[in-house]
This record gives sequence, structure tokens and C-alpha cells, in this order.
Amino acid sequence: MIIGIDLGTTNSLVAAWRDGKAHIIPNALGEFLTPSCVGIDDDGTVLVGAAARARLQTHPDQSTSLFKRYMGSERITRLGRQDFRPEELSSLVLRALKEDAEAWLGHKVDEAIITVPAYFSDAQRKATRAAGQLAGLRVERLLNEPTAAALAYGIQDSQQETKFLVFDLGGGTFDVSILDLFEGVMEVRASAGDNFLGGEDFVEIIVRAFYDRSGLARALGSATLARTQTQRLRDEAERVKRALSETARARMVFQHEGQEFGWDLDEDTLAQLCEPLLARLRKPVDRAMRDATIKASELDAVVLAGGATRMPIVRKLVSRMFGRFPNVHLDPDHAIALGAAVQAGLKMRDAALDEVVMTDVAPYSLGISISRQLGPNNYEGGHYLPIIERNATVPVSRVQNITTITDGQRQLRVLVYQGEARLVKDNVYLGALEFPIPPKKAGEISADVRFTYDVSGVLEAEITVEQTGEKHKLVVTENAGVMTPEQVEQRLAELAELKIHPRDQIENRTVMAEADRLYQELLGEARQYLAHQITAFQAVLDRQDQHAARRAREALQQVMRELDRGGLE
Repeated sequence: MIIGIDLGTTNSLVAAWRDGKAHIIPNALGEFLTPSCVGIDDDGTVLVGAAARARLQTHPDQSTSLFKRYMGSERITRLGRQDFRPEELSSLVLRALKEDAEAWLGHKVDEAIITVPAYFSDAQRKATRAAGQLAGLRVERLLNEPTAAALAYGIQDSQQETKFLVFDLGGGTFDVSILDLFEGVMEVRASAGDNFLGGEDFVEIIVRAFYDRSGLARALGSATLARTQTQRLRDEAERVKRALSETARARMVFQHEGQEFGWDLDEDTLAQLCEPLLARLRKPVDRAMRDATIKASELDAVVLAGGATRMPIVRKLVSRMFGRFPNVHLDPDHAIALGAAVQAGLKMRDAALDEVVMTDVAPYSLGISISRQLGPNNYEGGHYLPIIERNATVPVSRVQNITTITDGQRQLRVLVYQGEARLVKDNVYLGALEFPIPPKKAGEISADVRFTYDVSGVLEAEITVEQTGEKHKLVVTENAGVMTPEQVEQRLAELAELKIHPRDQIENRTVMAEADRLYQELLGEARQYLAHQITAFQAVLDRQDQHAARRAREALQQVMRELDRGGLE
């Protein structure tokens, strides 16, 4: 059985193709969205999901989120006394989703289709594969998120040629892809994006504005909020952002040292504050349209994916850009996971699905470092020569010819880069190949540099020296910031030793984490009342009576809902 996973910046989902359709699989709490958060409990047990998210506010040193943004880097996050890389944190989320799928399906799962932003780099894709391996999953295929959204909307079932654009704004990344469907072939014409633009950035704008407009900045003076308070403020900003998707105005409230700070935010003000972010959304769209050589009027549909597209200011922007209302009949939070499940069904050759051939594109240009002539006998190194340009359909093979520039040159060193900048210092270094050549006059030795890039994201460079016929190959499989196979094997064994909170107890642990979070927000009698309720719940848990624990949990949840609304104050 192959499952489909949307490994998101803010939330993650798992889905499966069964009985002729795609199903989103609920987690242990009965919810479809699992927060992409990891934490360490007081006893050293690993928490994933809602419980870890609740502890972001109460235990910020032992919980973390947004680590997808650092995939492909060597960033280290310390939780308690343990250090984790981004792919290791992601693997813990994947492991939890895998367990949810196994509980729902009733059997083991060992393979997954994992979605990634179309604009993810080579290093980020390799890190995602490593995360899958660390979670005990075989990941033969990564699926670009916009392509997954297209599959979810059933566009592959269209009987006529269709040109459409997928606008995918998630919690931390933004992708836009233009696709063309014709006679069972779904071709990605162009992709563009921003790996550091998502719903979290809109939350940050609201937080910064609240400081100034509520009087909080003036009250703080040179002081700063503690990490627990900062997280509480972000949570309130997230609530207001979501509220503005339903109503035209929302009030943001924050308690600090016995004083209440408030600010009323409406949609027009939010649009003004977020204009720099909206401008950043336009740029990748313009680039993708230009690369695909297509006009907005030629598109048959515009599809939205990603939870952040619920914001009215984003939907209005899309409507203005394309002169039409986008397709929104699927839950934008679910679209990518559903598409991953469709792809899993295609891979399993399910009879309910017509075969569809999908082609994709290289998200970045791939090239080498060369020297350019500035004048007679004057060369400047470090210039970029693209060999495979961005948005070339993969698999792809391209060749460029290079020559020597100095007399008696005995070595040829080819440096491989990824990116769009004119100078290689501003691009991403991927690898190098160095070999001897016959010493001749400048220009008498030439070589063909052929790049081949496949659907799995593996780049092969082959250099053929024309005068000797010698061939030299480099397969780029490792990147700086990406774990080596040996490191993956070592960490796989180490992560297996971690204590993971049992899935069948996660409901109780999540309620406790939420209760601790609410306790910190309350004051006076309400706070003491909640403390008594938490103590009573703990006493029931100690009796290890599952039925009594369920009743006590539901009672505590009811108390928390009323306290959250101010009903018992």
C-alpha cells in the first residue's frame, strides 16, 4: 500500500487511495490536520502534533515548528537536551502520519508519495527523501505540490485540452505552476515560487502592527516579551487572521502584566499592511507566465491550494490578476494530500483511474562556472553559464562547448552550480569535476559539457574532451547541508531509541498540554478553578480506567471551552 503525504510547514496530512477514491486519514484526535510541530515532554518523550503545538507557548525551549523552511540546511534545533536537524524533525511528523495511516488501513505501510514545493531546490528534495527514510518509508517519488493540487481537482479527467494555473500558498511556502493537459498527458509548462513566503509571514505582519497600534510597544519601552508571551501573541494574531476569512472585522486582544491591549483590524487595513507580501506573490506568477509564454486570457482555470489562500485579500488578488474567480470547490488544506493519494493510486495502477502521463520541469537553472573575456588577454572568472535552463521539461539533456583560455593548461576544472544569478557566487554550488588535459595553446583544447537531469532530481554531468575522446562523469547526489547515506543510517538507529508518546494516549496528553496553555492565559479564580480541574483529571488518569478517563477528558474539555470564552470568570 502506498500513501500520499502533504508534509507542510504549518500542518501536515496523510491520505490514501481506497475503494476508487482518495480519502484524508484522521489522526489519533480524529482531526485531518496534524500540526507540523515537535516537542519533548517533561519525561523526555517525543510529542508530535497538537500537543507539541500547545507546548510552543508553555515550553518554547522544548517545542519547535516551521522547520520545513530549513530543509536542506545544517540548522540544528535543540529540544531539551537533544539536537535535531530539519529532516529529523520532519521524520518524526512523517512517522506519526504513517502510524495514523496504519491504524486507519489496518495494516503496515512502507511506501509514500511525499509532496514538496515545486520551487524546492535539489538539496531540499534530498532532505525530504532522507526524512522519509528516517521515518521508515520508501520514497521513490516526490510530487510537486501544484501538480498534486491539479490531480486533486480531477483536471486529469478532462476530455479536452486544458491550460490551467495552480496558485499554492501554504503556511511557509508559495508555488505557482502552469500546466497543460492534452490527450492524457499532464505537462508542467513552468513553475516559480518563493520558499520563504506563506501564511506565517502574514501573521508576522499582524504581530508587528499590533505592537505599534495597540500601545504595547510604548508600554514595553526597551523591554521585550518573554518567549512564552511572544508565542501567545502569535497565536492571537493567527486567530485574528483566520477570523478575517469569515468576517470583515476582528479584534485582537493581549494581556500583559495585568493590562489589556486591544486593536480592531479590518480587511482593508490588513490589505494595506500586507501590500509588500502581496507584491511578492505577484512576482513568481509573472515569471511563470513569462516562462510558459502564455497570457492570462488563455488560461481555462485558476486553482487555489494551501490554507493561506482562504484569506480574502489573497483571493481578491488572484481574481484581479486573472480577471476571473478561482476554483475553490475543494478544501484548500486538503487538496495537496488528496492529489498525493491520487498519484499513489496511479502508481498502484488502480483500475478506477485512467492512466495519465505527467511531465515536470527543472525548477532552477543548472550550469557551470566560466571565465568571460573583458578585453584583449583579460578574462574574469566566476561567471555563470546555464546549461539546463529553468522550466526545461524533465527528463532533459543539454550540452555546451567550452575551451581553454591559457597556453599550456594541464587541468580542466568544471564547477557545477544551481540558480539564476549572473555570477556563480550568488548561486548554489553542487559539485566539481577535475581531470588532466594535454597542454596546448589557448583555445586548442575544447570539451562538450553535457548535463542530464531526470525526474528523480538526479543531475549527471558528462564532459567529453574533443581532442582525445576521453569522458569524465559526475553524478550529483550529495549537497552541502544534506545528510549522507551513512549519516541517515546512523540517525535511523538513534531515532529508533527515542521514546515516542503512545498513539492511543495522545488525546489525554494533548488535552493536558492545552490545559497548561490556557492556565497560563487565565488569572484569578478562573485560573485556580482550572488548576483544580486539571488535578482531578490527572487523578483519573492515574487509575488507568479508559472509560473513566474518556469521561473526565470530555468534562475537562468542556470546562476549557467555557473558560476560553470567559464563561466561568
